[in-house]
Amino acid sequence: MTSIVCYLDFISPYAYLAFERLPEALRGISHSVRYKPLLFASLLKHHGQLGPAEIPAKRDWTYRQVMWTAQQQKTPLQMPLSHPFNPLSLLRLAVACDDAGTPNRYVCETIFRHVWTGGEEATDTARLAALRAQLAPVQDIASERVKEQLKAHTAEALALGVFGVPAFVVDGKVFWGLDSLPMLRDYLLAGSWFGSSAWDDASVVKVGVARTPVARE
Repeated sequence: MTSIVCYLDFISPYAYLAFERLPEALRGISHSVRYKPLLFASLLKHHGQLGPAEIPAKRDWTYRQVMWTAQQQKTPLQMPLSHPFNPLSLLRLAVACDDAGTPNRYVCETIFRHVWTGGEEATDTARLAALRAQLAPVQDIASERVKEQLKAHTAEALALGVFGVPAFVVDGKVFWGLDSLPMLRDYLLAGSWFGSSAWDDASVVKVGVARTPVARE
């Protein structure tokens, strides 16, 4: 059985779409998946990147593209009233639903659908209270233990080279994004490309020109 770790943040529509497609991508493959929520904003800060929703033109395109993709893959999706939003309450709730901080698929599915179906505010106080009641976390959401578990997932992902969500890590290899699912499946089925040196060759390509990062005010 192959062990897969899925790093996710409920703020990402691509993480939601990939989550919904994952069972299909893994069909017929003996596997186990551990879900580890993390703070996407911490990845962006670490790598000095802007999120898609922080670039106005890219923000509009991202929302159009994810809505089109959702209808193509027949996944229900309605944009929340506000995006981006602060996902910490949702991330901590997910972590608090398991003693080890790794929520099961039902918990992740419930939170993803809370955000990405219905077209409501993801962090509305009343909706969050109802969500907590439904999921019945086994840990105190506001506890230092839950906060540290979430930070540990983020630190672990960074150490593995994760730079975005969703990310699937198998055998030390990072597969990033919704469109990596066919590649992940090919790897798990021992595709011939992975038997070559191509994976490692990609990391030795020389940098031709490097731009100086623009300071953010």
